[in-house]
Amino acid sequence: MVETLSIAVIGAPGVGKTSIIRQFIYNDFSDTYSPTKTRYVYRPSVILNGVMYDLKILDVPPGSSSGRSAQREHSWLEMVDSYFTYAYILVYDICCVESFEYSISCYSPTPHTHLQRKSSSEVPILVVGSKRDLQRHRFTQRRAVSVLVKRTWKCGYVECSAKHNWHVLLLFKELLGIAVARGLRHNHTAIRLQGALQRNRCCVM
Repeated sequence: MVETLSIAVIGAPGVGKTSIIRQFIYNDFSDTYSPTKTRYVYRPSVILNGVMYDLKILDVPPGSSSGRSAQREHSWLEMVDSYFTYAYILVYDICCVESFEYSISCYSPTPHTHLQRKSSSEVPILVVGSKRDLQRHRFTQRRAVSVLVKRTWKCGYVECSAKHNWHVLLLFKELLGIAVARGLRHNHTAIRLQGALQRNRCCVM
């Protein structure tokens, strides 16, 4: 029986969520920005270390960037929870501090924040810094964000470039590896994907 893993991709407008997903599934990238207005579900199948998995990847429309942003974002997250409860990818633009603050608002443990009920110890959460090809314009050093995410949030962290297809496969391999390790109680270190591109094989079908 093929295991199904559900992933919700969340982030501020224009951070490249859809571009990352489409690069992963279709090996396709467009320079034309088309805002995500409604939720869309992608259903690829992948093989990791000889085992097939069906993925449900939800491209989540962002909340407003001003005004009632927090209220709208929590509403979106509540909607996500009704469909997807297994894993989350929080995407931000490494050149835009506001997009990182948006991700913080999705995760930080305030009384009304949804993801506090889904800590990284319960469900895989991977923070992704997008647009690595524009790193000369980044708002802070990679290490600063990585330390915050890994030590404080206890989440995984990967940077990628959908435009150049750099580390796009890696980020899904990383998340899938963590999800399988936690969901199936396998040895985490045996299938951990970071720095193991040669040892562990992953392909999209």
